[in-house]
This record gives sequence, C-alpha cells and structure tokens, in this order.
Amino acid sequence: MSLLEAILMTVVTASTPLLLAAIGELVTERSGVLNLGVEGMMVMGAACAFAAAIVTDSTALGILAGVLAGMAMALAFGVMTLLFAANQVASGLALTILGLGLSGLIGAGFVGTRRDPMPKLDIPVLTDIPFVGPLIFGQDVFVYASFALAAGVSWFLWRTRAGLTLRAIGENQVSAHALGHPVIRTRFLAVLFGGGCAGLAGAYLSLAYTPFWVTGMTAGRGWIALALVVFSSWLPGRAIIGAYLFGAVSILQLHAQGAGIGVPSQLMSALPYIATIVVLVLISGARARGRAPGSLGIPFVPDR
Repeated sequence: MSLLEAILMTVVTASTPLLLAAIGELVTERSGVLNLGVEGMMVMGAACAFAAAIVTDSTALGILAGVLAGMAMALAFGVMTLLFAANQVASGLALTILGLGLSGLIGAGFVGTRRDPMPKLDIPVLTDIPFVGPLIFGQDVFVYASFALAAGVSWFLWRTRAGLTLRAIGENQVSAHALGHPVIRTRFLAVLFGGGCAGLAGAYLSLAYTPFWVTGMTAGRGWIALALVVFSSWLPGRAIIGAYLFGAVSILQLHAQGAGIGVPSQLMSALPYIATIVVLVLISGARARGRAPGSLGIPFVPDR
C-alpha cells in the first residue's frame, strides 16, 4: 500500500504542470489562436520564478514572477500574430526557441542553487487518514489551483456571456466581427491567460516539483500540454483525465526502470513522448469531425 501511495503521489505531481499548461492553451485555442510556444513560456516561467524566489526569499513573489514571465512571452506572441498577422505556427516555434535560450541566460547564475520546496497542505485529522489523507488533503497549493482553474474555465466557457463570445470568435471570426464582437481584444486576453498558466506551470516545476534550476528543465512538457488540448477535444474535464494519464505514463516508466525490466532505459524514457505522438495520430481527424474551433490558426485582419 505504501508503494502504491508513493506512486500515486508522484503521478499527481507529474500531472499538475501538464494540466496547468493545457488549461491555458485550451482557452487560447478556443479563441481561435494556435500558440505553439507553450514550452518556451513554461521554461521562462520556471527560470524567472526560481530567480525571483532566490533573490527575494519569497515563494509567493517567485510564483508571481513566473506568471508574469509567461504573460510577457505571450504578449510578444500576441503582438506578432494578432496585430501584425504573422504566421501563428512559425511565431509559436520562434517563441519556444527564444524562451529556451533566454531562460538559460536568466538562470545561468542560479545553476546548482537549491531551495526548499513549497510546503504541502496539512489539515489535522484529514491528512492523517491512511492512504487517502496524504493523496487528497496533503498536496501543495499548485495541485488544488490546477483543479480550480479547470473548473473555472469550464464554467467560464459554458456559463458566461464572455465565454460564449470567446467560443463564437474561435468558431467563426468573420461572423463574430460582423456582430460587433472585439475579436482582437478577446484573443489578446485569451493569449495572455494561456501565457500566465504556462508560466504558472513552469513556476511549479522549479519551486515545488524539483526545487532547483537546470537549463531546459521543462523537458518537452509544453509539447505534451499541446497534445493534451487536442486529446481533450478542447474540453477542460477531459484535459484533467488526459493530464493524469500522461503523468502516469511518465512516472510508471521511471518505476519500470527501477524494477529492472529488461527494456533499454532510453526507450522507457521516450515512452511519454511516444504516447504523445500516438495520441495525436489517433485523433488527427478531430478537425474533420468538427471538434476543433473553426477559425483555429487562421489570422484575422479586420476590414478597413
């Protein structure tokens, strides 16, 4: 039971950054914008969060710095793609390359520096319940924030007028503009929200998951988050399921290596990314089945 509890606890921690980043990208894509720069925004969030936490000795300021770093990167992406109608795919890839390089520069002075991880919640009596207590009531604030974000986004998209407007813009930007909806402004806000969530996911990596900085510590999680959005059919509830499935794959391959299973370690390490490719291939017909937002990835230039 203790081994199972340890595995489940690590699955939760491995899944949390995927869910945070995927929820942000889901909102962005629901508005009709395809941002492939999630990896770059995440790694910038991780670098800036750790640097700010070390300099100020404040985890809260570190988290804020991570979120703002992600939003700053998203702002640059928004200016390129929304104001100047640049290609969204090329701009997103450039954002990832920029983030990886800039984060290495920012974090160069903090390599090898360690910081105590964010404390976990401790509720008397509830946390002491065998097996269930630590798993449900003994997580850090990032874990609960990820579920709160997923629930909040679901409520926003399907229970509010602003969410309906955002989905309408993502489905048919021309018709939404003709009806008087602010397409560019709505998409800017969605892109910034996605950047903030990616930055928060990066902050979790450097402040809670592995409380130290190393170049490229996101290790492809941004790309997995992008796959999760498609896997979830752009639905927050399914994003939770997908994040925990991918998180479980990542953790189980580590335990499989530790158990000495006769499979090359390189293949086991590649398993999460192989799973990502398989999922994308299996659901590549999502757009054809009408699940993807109709205006996803299409630049919008209003009539002058």
